[in-house]
Amino acid sequence: MKKSIVLLLSAALLVSCATGGKNEKVTKEFDQLVQQVKQEFAPDRRDKTFEPQLVYNEENKSYAVKGSTTEAGAVEALVSALKEKGIEAADSMVVLPDPLLGDKTYGITAQSVINLRYGPGYSNESATQTLMGMPVRILEKKGGWTRCITPEGYTAWVSSGSIQPMNSEEYNEWTAAPKLIVTTHYTLFREAPVAGSPVISDGVWGNIVRNEGKSGNSYKVILPNGRVAYVAANDVQEFDKWLGSRNPTAENILAVAKQFLGFPYMWGGTSVKAMDCSGFTKTAFYLNGVILERDASQQARTGADVDITGGFDNLRAGDLLFFGSKATEERKERITHVGIYIGNGEFIHSATSVRINSLIPDSVNYYEGSNRLVRANRLITEIDKDPGIVSIVNHPWYFVK
Repeated sequence: MKKSIVLLLSAALLVSCATGGKNEKVTKEFDQLVQQVKQEFAPDRRDKTFEPQLVYNEENKSYAVKGSTTEAGAVEALVSALKEKGIEAADSMVVLPDPLLGDKTYGITAQSVINLRYGPGYSNESATQTLMGMPVRILEKKGGWTRCITPEGYTAWVSSGSIQPMNSEEYNEWTAAPKLIVTTHYTLFREAPVAGSPVISDGVWGNIVRNEGKSGNSYKVILPNGRVAYVAANDVQEFDKWLGSRNPTAENILAVAKQFLGFPYMWGGTSVKAMDCSGFTKTAFYLNGVILERDASQQARTGADVDITGGFDNLRAGDLLFFGSKATEERKERITHVGIYIGNGEFIHSATSVRINSLIPDSVNYYEGSNRLVRANRLITEIDKDPGIVSIVNHPWYFVK
């Protein structure tokens, strides 16, 4: 019994030391200042990181601001604001990328599809996905998790084994090497160019691997993690030839989009395995050689506005339709869903599954959420004019310049 009491007192003492003299007033002021600085420097967690923590050192009775951020100016602003409140705190924050990474700040997605999350753990909310062969920028590591930036600028966490870290020399070698891209819905990378050979990895439409030459009816390839494999020649195409053939017209984008009809919806999905609404539009454009912003609310800020106040006459095939709630005097516009316009009032989108619906009330496939249509944007005409609509060929991460 005495031993249990001692253990409980020891635990209480540890908690007390951890919080130390960080009283409620200081904590409250710190939290308020953090929100103010975050609003100015990093209001959107999807593309900027600012995660400060106030730590009290019981031994020397002092404060320090720890944590990580992509915004060096935010740290300076927070420490300065704390000082104005009479709270002296040492700047111990890590400005990303973390110097502990050394020169391994580049990476390539090493599995067919990987899931990125908003925090370093499987219980955290799904954020997005990347495909095998996609380049990323590594920011920091925590346990078995890596925080990285995707080609469209989305910041999130992924299990470290899903990313192949590289230094600039290794990365440049990868991007300069001849590559293949998977051009069918699904394929398999095998140990040998023989049907039934053991599988090394699955593959999906859009995966990119190094091309080591043809071997009969297969290609010998190197996966991003360095493993040698073989893939059916009919399932892939030389990446440069594929990229040169991309023509992101409305007809081509819709042709790709319709190849996903019936595919399941999944929050955070951006691959043929399953996709959410904006992951679907992103994938349809990506497979036509164009990188879009990740989320519907981000995509809604790109392209040219299409006037739909008088109906649908101004809409063209390939325009994106955005649903949600319109701005009022009390609240801002909120975008929660997106689809691709086909014509004659119909559009294709991912909702439960990829399907075609109509905006016209008396249609048999009428979409009940049509009354939430907020805006329409034309992205096709703004490729490489708008920073949120970039062709792969002009994206600096895919090639050695």
